[in-house]
Amino acid sequence: MLTPTSATAMETGAAASLAATNKTNKYSQLSATHIFTKMAIETAGTWHHQAVELVQELGRQVTIITGDSRETTYLFQFLLSVALQKGY
Repeated sequence: MLTPTSATAMETGAAASLAATNKTNKYSQLSATHIFTKMAIETAGTWHHQAVELVQELGRQVTIITGDSRETTYLFQFLLSVALQKGY
């Protein structure tokens, strides 16, 4: 059986899944008063599926307002650049 640490070295997306689980545990009390969605991105570029779904939905909503179909792409690029600058 793989430990969480060894799984991150052997499975694509394992670090993002582990980070998402940790965030869920850390912020579990927020669900009573807030809508909480995990945002976990691996250094190598793998995104947790809920992060992808959130960015796609935000992009769709911004596209409705602006009419620019590239909004989702811009949002992904922006978030990736922030993650790289912050060292996440």
